[in-house]
Amino acid sequence: MSLISYLTTIRFEFGAIGGIQQDLTELGIGKPLIIADEGVAKAGLVGKITAVIGSGADLPVFTGTPTNPTEEAVEAALALYRERNCDGLIAVGGGSPIDLAKGVALLATHEGPLEKYAAILGGIPRITAAVAPVIAVPTTAGTGSEVGRASLITLKDGRKLGFISPHLIPKRAVCDPELTLGLPGWLTAATGMDAITHCVETYLSPRDNPPAEAIALDGLKRAVDNIEKAVADGSDRDARYQMMMAALEGGLTFQKGLGAVHALSHPLGGQKDLSLHHGTLNAVILPATLRFNQSDAEAKYAVIRSTLGLGPDADLADYFAQLSGRLGLPKNLGDMGVPASLVPAIARAAVEDHSHATNARPATVEDYERMLNEAIAG
Repeated sequence: MSLISYLTTIRFEFGAIGGIQQDLTELGIGKPLIIADEGVAKAGLVGKITAVIGSGADLPVFTGTPTNPTEEAVEAALALYRERNCDGLIAVGGGSPIDLAKGVALLATHEGPLEKYAAILGGIPRITAAVAPVIAVPTTAGTGSEVGRASLITLKDGRKLGFISPHLIPKRAVCDPELTLGLPGWLTAATGMDAITHCVETYLSPRDNPPAEAIALDGLKRAVDNIEKAVADGSDRDARYQMMMAALEGGLTFQKGLGAVHALSHPLGGQKDLSLHHGTLNAVILPATLRFNQSDAEAKYAVIRSTLGLGPDADLADYFAQLSGRLGLPKNLGDMGVPASLVPAIARAAVEDHSHATNARPATVEDYERMLNEAIAG
């Protein structure tokens, strides 16, 4: 067992879910609420978790997690949490169930409304250590939310806001690559590109954090070396292990902040008339932001090229666009159904997003409009 303590405690190995009962005992959780989504439940992954818990058969399970977590879903899960007198949560799935669980953990111990805890509305200092304990069990290799301090939730008015605090980091991350062996190729590709984007953006962030940068580069190398293998053969255990480690490392570097990709993908993901997968959005938007940022990050671009074994003149934007294409992901936002009419509103929302401040190059609304138009056209 590789037991890691960095921001939180992480169980990482095939079969890691076998230690969940110990985690519950150590955290003093007697009756957790399990947060998942319908797909995770139908795949039998919730059953794998309850099977290793002594009282698993009697535990309440919430499977109403939408593709992008919403305030309404937080309130519904919170009602079940209170009805069943729960004292902690186990989040099973991708970033959506984990983020939803963080929202429930916050409101279970803090007076609402949820909005007042949003980062851009001054909510960070309002989140205290009273947050209910969360055990995160990722079933995809992408979001890094299992070790992240943020939860992205779409409010009832349509705003997708970030709720950020070290107190929101799950108390345990249980990373078991076994749970990803059944992932379909498209989801492996989309979540894997999410992990790649996290490593790239956090590395390029202007905040000074050399340990996080080293982790980001290691995660990027693992992901790029293994994502095509994992997509081609979902049963490749080593590729699955490496992709889950890369996703974890991307999450461990969130301390540096993200950038323009996420400043754009967050408000796009909050569009209720569109169902846009976060990792796919990031993959499609990444090339346009890399072209925009290059002038202010030449030295770091050189390091990325070296890390990936590319030539000194390699175009990183083209490199990642081609990688995404080989994985079968959409070529542009237009192919994902994003209309050009959304550009002005999304660009304005991007400058208000918490990821905007740590982009490698300062960006204006007009800059975001150009990046979006480029990403829509492809």
